Amino acid sequence: MLTTNNQREDGPDGLGNLRRLAYFVAVVETGSFTAAAERLGITKAVVSQQVARLERDYRTSLLVRTTRKVQATEVGHAFYLRCAVILREAELAFDDLGERSAEPSGTLRLTAPFDYGIGVVVPAIAAFTKRYPACKVDAVLSDQTLDLMSGNIEMAIRVGWLTETSEQTRKIGSFRQLLVTSSSMARQMTGLERPEEIADLPFVANTALRDYLRWSFSSDDGEHRVVQVQASIFLDATLAVREAVCQGAGLSVLPDYAVAEDLASGRLIEVLPRWRLPSGGIHAVFPAARYRPAKVRAFVDLLVERNGLRGGTEHP
Repeated sequence: MLTTNNQREDGPDGLGNLRRLAYFVAVVETGSFTAAAERLGITKAVVSQQVARLERDYRTSLLVRTTRKVQATEVGHAFYLRCAVILREAELAFDDLGERSAEPSGTLRLTAPFDYGIGVVVPAIAAFTKRYPACKVDAVLSDQTLDLMSGNIEMAIRVGWLTETSEQTRKIGSFRQLLVTSSSMARQMTGLERPEEIADLPFVANTALRDYLRWSFSSDDGEHRVVQVQASIFLDATLAVREAVCQGAGLSVLPDYAVAEDLASGRLIEVLPRWRLPSGGIHAVFPAARYRPAKVRAFVDLLVERNGLRGGTEHP
């Protein structure tokens, strides 16, 4: 509840509580009072005192303090999740007030898969910060799918097939899956005509994928084949799989954006080019919210522009 003239600003129902939410969230996300103070640009003593007062006013323990780090209690974690939403919505509301007259500004927090992030998102980030000098970007690149609630992430890039059903999305591109191997194995590939012929060949499996040993192929003639491969190497990152294949470890299925340069240089070759694997989409995913900051829209527009997709497709 907002403060009135007869309420103290720092009282339990005043605007002071909104500040305490920001202090508390910063402590949980950084894991320490010192780091939270640095993020907020205030002293450690202020952060510590205000969070302690929040606990005292509501007679509950929100944090467990040790000499090494600070962690949320069970109650504190639940409180943090709600606070993070409140603060994000507040930030979006203020951003929306000035979006029509102001250039994109502030820190954009996003996450993307490591391989697509290195090859596509990082170059886009460099172009974005040059185009909009008032913007900063804080990106987490990981092959593990991060929750949009983690660390106030404002957008996530998802490569493949979407699993989120309650979030807002915008298609920013697409990719093809390619069966590839090293040029050093070209002789072994001579004469291959049908997908089932690869079943006994050495294969490098990407365990980050949902079904990494079973692959569906289709031809221009409408034929369909499902092949169960036998892997000799199991890796959990796309770029690691790519490197193993380049070193002659066997065949694998990799996205076109990860192997484009290797195919162009002849380091890798495409196997069974007349047979196609399922293509996938590349989407920007956003937390459900009425407003989207100008910095988020501008970055997505830039990705669409660089991917050559006309306008993109948005879904609620």
